[in-house]
Amino acid sequence: MSPEPDAAAPGAAVPDRARADACPGALRLHTADDGALARVRLPGGLLTPAQALALAGAAEELGDGRLEITSRGNVQLRGLASDCGGELGGRLRAAGLLPSDTHERVRNIVASPGPATGLGDVRAWARSLDLALCASPWAAALSGKFLFALDDGSGDVAALDADVTLIAGPDGTALLRLGRAATVRPVPAGQAPCAALEAAREFLEAQQAAGVRAWHLREVPDLLPPGPLPMPVLPGTRPPLGALPGGGLHVGLRFGLATAGQWRILAEAAEGELRLTPWRGAVLPGVPAGRLARLAAAGFRTASGTAWDGASACTGLPGCAKSLADVRADAARALDGTPGGAGGLPVHWSGCERRCGHPAGRRVDVLATGQGYRVAVEGGPPGRSTAVEVTNEEMAAAVAAARRTTT
Repeated sequence: MSPEPDAAAPGAAVPDRARADACPGALRLHTADDGALARVRLPGGLLTPAQALALAGAAEELGDGRLEITSRGNVQLRGLASDCGGELGGRLRAAGLLPSDTHERVRNIVASPGPATGLGDVRAWARSLDLALCASPWAAALSGKFLFALDDGSGDVAALDADVTLIAGPDGTALLRLGRAATVRPVPAGQAPCAALEAAREFLEAQQAAGVRAWHLREVPDLLPPGPLPMPVLPGTRPPLGALPGGGLHVGLRFGLATAGQWRILAEAAEGELRLTPWRGAVLPGVPAGRLARLAAAGFRTASGTAWDGASACTGLPGCAKSLADVRADAARALDGTPGGAGGLPVHWSGCERRCGHPAGRRVDVLATGQGYRVAVEGGPPGRSTAVEVTNEEMAAAVAAARRTTT
């Protein structure tokens, strides 16, 4: 994805959104240097093993044989022929992965992937919201970047600062948050998906009434009234890699990339469902810990506590002509060469100023310059500059030091 600049503060100028967003989809392919790219939306990151195998087949037979999990738990296929859209669409429809041609780009729903917390069934919310979204003609006008997040109370996906966030609460309640608001609205848990969809409709209608055009609620934070309650402090903990305390497995992929062969191993290991995560991994509910060894041997990350934790990168060269470096290769060398376990702050490598796919919140920003990299901590105290210019050889040490920043 290509995050857009945030509004600086409530009331800040709205970016120019006169044009439609260029976010790719499963039917509207994006032309890249390595061929066409398709993005298949998977609400809640939910896949059956059969659907996962269908995606592996499409990647192998129509593309470059690889699949990429995005930071919204969707799947991208690359290296596609420019004229394969019809065949790809047919395959996705047959697998139940394309329920609406008109709404396929707006089915952006992330959900907490871990074991049930007892506060709310976010998978049921995801399915209900997706059905209602596709059944609402007006919803096709949402940007392909507009995001719903369904949080089980752990705060893992609430931390993504989505356009509309639902947070499961006790006693059959849920909290509705709009953009990055400091307030929330209480809603009955049984009506939560409808409340989330209604908030999106209010956003579109308020834009029309105000004569503005925005893709995200954060761009126009004063457009809708605030909620009556303060946003609660949430743990914000993601499920750990490996065997999960409540049952099942969580595995990760380097930069979210898998070969079709790895993808088939993942599908074969699953029992009834896969849940792709916004952290470019997959949760396999109900799968015993004994299957971790095969997944590790296939190249999946099965344990936390390394420099790879919280690391991401844009496509870079050779897939993107705008990039100034093969950032994934450079990043992998830096991460593999970093001793000392877990990395601290999240880190994202970018090949150009667009910084495609960067995470929300405080992070280390590693930007290719053509002569090396610029390393900076983003989201720190205002006015404090941490940027340093380094060569490729100096980059690993500079990144490791920046990730240890605590102020």
